[in-house]
Amino acid sequence: SVLSAKSVTNVHFVPSMLDVFVDAAEPGAPVLPSGVRRVFTSGEGLPAPLARRVVAESEALLINLYGPTEAAVDITWWYPGDDWDQASVPIGLPVDNSAVYVLDDALRPLPLGYIGELYLSGVQLARGYLCRSPLTATRFVARPGGTGDRLYRTGDLARVRPDGQIEFLGRNDFQVKIRGRRIELGEIESALAADERVASAAVTAHDDLLTAYLVPFSPEAGWDADTV
Repeated sequence: SVLSAKSVTNVHFVPSMLDVFVDAAEPGAPVLPSGVRRVFTSGEGLPAPLARRVVAESEALLINLYGPTEAAVDITWWYPGDDWDQASVPIGLPVDNSAVYVLDDALRPLPLGYIGELYLSGVQLARGYLCRSPLTATRFVARPGGTGDRLYRTGDLARVRPDGQIEFLGRNDFQVKIRGRRIELGEIESALAADERVASAAVTAHDDLLTAYLVPFSPEAGWDADTV
């Protein structure tokens, strides 16, 4: 393979691409060349069956990363221990010079196991969104207590497990990730609804595909399936 021919020792995959790569391995052969020492995953949730297969069928150290672009891409990391065998893959612990919190609606820390929104802080946080002050004010908030620290509210739901590892549990809005790319379903729906022939629109994600459902104002609007 190219990885062997180029003596690659570290690789970085979106999990969906890693899944394709692993499935392409020859029967009975390691899913990654023996020269690969570390395989990093990020961009979307890492399925536990895929993680177990990489751990069991390769010599590489698996490292799962998490982080939005607003926090310089990666802000937490996790790797499986020798006895790891869980139903889900955590996003782990914060990297150096960063902090991660699971908070309630009043920005209060939640106990272990309670689901809340994931907030980030640290020197790598962006200053905000360029020319989008209202969005910046909504997403980058002051930490309670007058400390001067800023928190970034991710919109991600999470909880802290008994072992201290953070577990990602999805979104609190309609944002989805497909092949590592963030997609706002609401923005697509708004664009579709802007057509004067469309009364309403809804968009859903199924695996790695988007499906749009449209309701026309009337049959006389001159819109049919062949023109969409």
